[in-house]
Order: sequence, then structure tokens, then C-alpha cells
Amino acid sequence: MDLRLARIARQVPALLAQEAAYGHAFLFVPVLIGAGAITWFSLPQDPAFWPLLVAFLIFSGVAMVVRHGTGSLRLLPCGLALFVGGMLLADTETRRLDTTILDTPVTTNVTGVVERRESDAQGRWRYIVRLQKTTKPELSRAPQRVSLLARGRHDPAALGDTIAGRVRISPPSGPALPGLNDFAFSSYFDGVGAVGFFYGAPELLPQQADSAQAWDSIESRLFDLRSTIGDRIRATVAGDAGAFAAAIVTDERRAISQETTEALRLAGLAHIIAISGLNMALAAGIFFVGVRTVLSLFPGFAQTYSIKKIAAFGALVMVTAYYMISGFGVSAERAYIMMAVILVAVLFDRQSLSLRNVALSALIIIAISPSEILGPSFQMSFAATAALIAGYEAWQRRRITPEAGPQKTSHRMVTSVSKAGRFVAGIIMTSLIGSVSTAMFSVEHFHRIATYGLAANLAAMPLISFIVMPAGLVAMLFMPFGLDAPFLKLMAMGLEGVIEIARYVAAWGGDVGVGRQHAWFLGLAGLGFVLLTLLRTRLRLIGLPFIAVALFLSWQAGRLSQPDILVSEDGTTVALLGPDGVATNRNRVPGFIYDQWRRALLLGDPVKPDMLPRGAEPTKRDGRFIELTGPEIEAARAGMREAPGNRFLCTSRAWCAARSGKGALIVAVEDGRYAGVACDVADIVIAPRARFDNCRSGALMFNGDILRKTGALEIALNNTADMEAWRIHTAMVGKDRGWNRHRHYNWRGRSFDTILPEPLQQIISDSGG
Repeated sequence: MDLRLARIARQVPALLAQEAAYGHAFLFVPVLIGAGAITWFSLPQDPAFWPLLVAFLIFSGVAMVVRHGTGSLRLLPCGLALFVGGMLLADTETRRLDTTILDTPVTTNVTGVVERRESDAQGRWRYIVRLQKTTKPELSRAPQRVSLLARGRHDPAALGDTIAGRVRISPPSGPALPGLNDFAFSSYFDGVGAVGFFYGAPELLPQQADSAQAWDSIESRLFDLRSTIGDRIRATVAGDAGAFAAAIVTDERRAISQETTEALRLAGLAHIIAISGLNMALAAGIFFVGVRTVLSLFPGFAQTYSIKKIAAFGALVMVTAYYMISGFGVSAERAYIMMAVILVAVLFDRQSLSLRNVALSALIIIAISPSEILGPSFQMSFAATAALIAGYEAWQRRRITPEAGPQKTSHRMVTSVSKAGRFVAGIIMTSLIGSVSTAMFSVEHFHRIATYGLAANLAAMPLISFIVMPAGLVAMLFMPFGLDAPFLKLMAMGLEGVIEIARYVAAWGGDVGVGRQHAWFLGLAGLGFVLLTLLRTRLRLIGLPFIAVALFLSWQAGRLSQPDILVSEDGTTVALLGPDGVATNRNRVPGFIYDQWRRALLLGDPVKPDMLPRGAEPTKRDGRFIELTGPEIEAARAGMREAPGNRFLCTSRAWCAARSGKGALIVAVEDGRYAGVACDVADIVIAPRARFDNCRSGALMFNGDILRKTGALEIALNNTADMEAWRIHTAMVGKDRGWNRHRHYNWRGRSFDTILPEPLQQIISDSGG
């Protein structure tokens, strides 16, 4: 064994030299920069900028000095410089955007300019509004932009219009559980600091002078054109098919019904909705082949000029126009850059489909928007593209052998069948490679795998490739002349077929939940995938152990004990996990929260609480709280003590109580007047409207201010009623970044405060307890 290891170690320098000869060292440049950006975004606090800059300059200087040296170690300072450079890019993007996120939900009057708009399947409009002012109350930390849903009937406001109205706005949602997706992160880098809705219809105000920059004006015109095209498509073709067609062309997805969206997701076809690499590649490829075919009909012209380059330039112009009307979405931006790099390579007589071009595209995107590397869209798109190109190159190397001689001529029928067989095999392999290469990201981000995605893609991709995209491309070319309707209807016919396939496959029930993964799962699996994909020699096999360890950690994560209590970040939804299922304090559990809990912890349907009657007495009179009477206090105290095991007993709009298997009493308080009563009898009190932070009885108190700092909670009682043995995992404790700093803001004192009550600090695992 020692001799074998020594022999392998002696071969490593030669294999590294061989990889360098292939030029694969460049492929790891975006990997190292991206790793630096991921590290920066994952830190609990902002690292200091100047030490990073000094380290970058030192490593860069050393790399320049040793660049002509021999040995693999000369690459180390270069790798470190790229890693630190990725951290600096992430720091720069965060400082450049500096989005202000609303600190707490509030009802106020807003006035602002409509920057974007999009309708949904119910005909409601979602506006992205750049705020100009807020009143009643005036916000001390008003966000720059808010996303507002207008549910009242009104004439849609155009882009650039000034609108006003009474709104309810809230900060973007944080993680539903520790370790899950933080929606505030993506909202921060989208520049949106709050989400909410109008009370009634928004009021359209007279046009006001706006200090928008020239680019903002151009962007507004492009969004207006995008909205016009989307409206025209939906007006020409009704229903989900028209909304689907508009989504493929303009990336406006809200108009597709929830049922169809869910069917596409369950069938593994949701990637078609977004303007991604598939859509952009099909559009460019169809245009490129079409122009080249037409020009080849003129032999004199084809012999004089390079029709291949003319077609590539035309395709580049076309995909640029496609990107301009797509709304500048993340997936569209990434697909456009990748396709532009490929087409420019054709113009300069370079190999178009290569891993170098994929690496260059990734490098450009990471340099522009480092935050995108944390998104599933970026990860899945580049993983699928890199895997497909690596697989294609490996297949080409296998086909090109020294013994290969000239192909024998076969009968036309045999040739046709052979081509059809290769086409079907190509679709199968493409779908298989794409599914396998993106599976780890689906498992990490969505906690599920669409097991029948291969079958759905095999059935749907011919419709997309030969009907939907060609018809859509021709429709866009003819739309300025008013001749687009027949082609849009043909496009819709193809999409109706895709929707039927999605519904049929979704009915098979192939959506398999795998639950929340180990913290190291994606990092190890991603490292193994990168080594397998980007390396060409036997060194690529080093990636297999990393993938094996990641799979072991995934298996181990599924065997870990589950928490006993789950608490949403606003404290309004509480779940008690017991042997009989999941009991909740709500008759109607918010789907947005519970769906994430269900996928992460593989939970079943929630058990509704038992309800006690309660009168409809008001809680306030003349703006003041009405104090509880003695009988009301005693009745509540007695009711809480009688809480059943592993099930909530609730009084409507007042309180809910449940007892764990080991006797710990949990009380969730909706009416803040009952918080004191709950403290008297309970072990854990969740009272978002309580006006105090500690229970004199020693019970654990989670009020609204505390929950804002902690985020969602997982409480493990560890099979005991002894509070000192409990452990609490939080989503936010210890984190102080631009996208979650709003949680620490106290609008009364206009200051930031991260301190938690002492009893909580002792048992919150995230704080060292």
C-alpha cells in the first residue's frame, strides 16, 4: 500500500503538468474567485476591508514574482490572490448597493415612482416602487424601493407614473428555519427593502419631476416595452398557455396559475419558465441556423463572405434584443453572457462550445454580481452547462481513435434510422447529464428530487425545440408589423402540450423529499463535481471521495433527531413535533412557512388545535387596552394548565397551549394581555405582542423584539423538562450583515441593539450556550 501511494504521489506533478498543458488552469479562476465570494457572504459579520486589500496586494505581488518558477507551489499565491479577490468583489457589491431594509412591519402612506410592474393569474398588479416619501408615520429608515401588491380594481399604473396610497409593508422574510433560504439576502441585492400591499387601489398622481439618471430612463423604457409585449401576448392567447408564452419571452411569470406552476415543478420542467441558458441557446441556435441556411441559397454571396460569421453576428444582435426585453433577470443575464461569449468566439474563429467559454462567462457574472453565486439558478445553470460540455468532449475523444477508418456507405433508410436513434440518444443523455449534475443543488436548496424529470423532459423538449421556440422567435420578428398572432397561437399550442405533459407526469407522484442537508453537504459535493468536470486526467477521480463523503453526510442528516418545537420568525405560528404528528396553534397554517418546514423536516399534514369558545369583546377602547378581569385571568390560567399532550388547546384570538411529552408547557399568546398569565403557568411563552422581555417566574419568553433578533427557532427539549438541558437553535443570532442588520434596529431609540435577555443566552446554541 505504501509503495502504491508513493507511486501515485510521484505521478501527481506529471499529471498537473498535463492539466496545465491542456489549459485547464484557467477553468479554476472563477472557481477560486467564487469560493472567496461565498466565504465572504457566509461570515457572521462584515470582515474589515483594508486587511483584505493588503492581503490581495501581497499575494498578487508574490504571484507575479514566482510566475516563471517551476513546481506546483508557484500556483499557491495566485490561488490565494484570486480567493481574496472574490472576497473583495463581494464586499464591493454590498457597499455599492447599500439597500436599506425596513426594520419592522408598519402601516403608512407612501408616494413613489413605478419602476416595474407585473400582473398575476388573478389580474392583480405587483409594483416595484421607488419611494419618494412616507407619511403617517414618516419612517426614519425608509427603504429605497418596495414591492407592493395592488388587489383593488384600478387602471394599471404605467412605468414612470407616480402613485400613492395607504400600505402595509414588512421586511422581506428571513429563513423559515435555521439554515434555510434567507429571502432578505436576495431582496437586498435586488434593491428592494420591503414587501407589502395597498389598502384599496393606489392613487395615480400628476407627473412629477424625477431626478432619474439617463440609464434609469432607458431602463424604464425597456421595462415599458417588456410590459407591452407581455400584455400583447396574453391578449392574443388566453389562459396559462398565453401566460407561459409571455414568461418565455419577457420573464413575467406571475400570470401563470399556481396549479400549472406546481405541475411544472413536480415534473421537473420548471426550468422552461425562466429565461435561462436553454431558452437563449434555442433562440440563438434557431436564428443562427436559419440565417445561415438562407444565405447559403446564394452561392456567390456564400463564397465571397463568411456566412457563418454573419449568422453569428445576427444571432448576437438577436439575443441582445432578447435580453433587453427580458427584464434583466438573473437567469437571463447569465444566459446572455454565456451565449454572447460563444457567439463572439465564432466571430474570432475560436471553438464556441468549450469549458473555457463557460469559465469566462462565469467569471464575468461573478465580477459583476458576486452575490448570484449563492443562488440555485446560477449554480444549477453552470453545473448543467459544464457537465454537458465535459461529457460532449469526453464522448468526442472516445470517438476519435487512430484505428478509425472511413465510414461505410449505408442504405438511406438505415442512415435515417441511425440519425433518428442518435437524436433520441442525444436527448436522453442530455437530460440525464443535466438532471444528475443539478441534483445536489436541488437537494440542498429545495430538499427534493423530481425523479420523473427525465421522462418529462424527453417528452417536452421536442415541443420546445421544434414548435415553441421557433414560433416564438418568428412572432417576435413579425410583431412590429402586426403579423405575430398566428405564430403566437402556434407557440401556445406547443406550450399547451408541455402543460399537459407536466400535469400527467406530476400525477405520478415522483417528487421525493430528502429533507434538510448537512452544512457541509453542498460544499463537499460541489468540490467533487468541479474536480470531476474540469479536470481531464486521472486527477479528476479525486473528486469521487468528496462526493462519497457528501452522500454519507446526507444520509447522516436524515438520521438526526428532530427538534421538539418550531417557531416562525414572527411568533404567530408554532408547531409541536410529537409521536402523533405535528400539532400547530393555527387552524389555517400559512402555506409559505409550513411548506418550508414540511420539505426541510419531512413533516406530514398539521394537526389542528382544539378550540375553546371566547366572546368577541374588544381588546381596546378609545385607543387604550382594556385590562382583563379577575375571572378572565383565572379562566385563562385554568385553561392553559389543562392543555393536552402533543396537541394545542386554543381560545380564539387569545392564546394556545400545549404540553410536550415530557411535561413542558408551551403557550403561544396572540392577545398580548394574556402574556403575564402565560408566564405564571408556562415553561415557554411565545408572545409577539408582549410588552416585556422576561417572565418573573423564570419561564422562557419570546416577544416580538426578541424574535426579530433571533429569527425562526428550533427548540430541542432533549426528553426532559429541565430547562438547563434544553437547546435552542436560531436563524439569526450572531449574524450582523447588511441584509439582516435591520433586525437589530430600535426605531424608538433609533439605535442598533443585538443584546438578548440573559436566560436565553444560556441555552441558545448559536450564542455559545
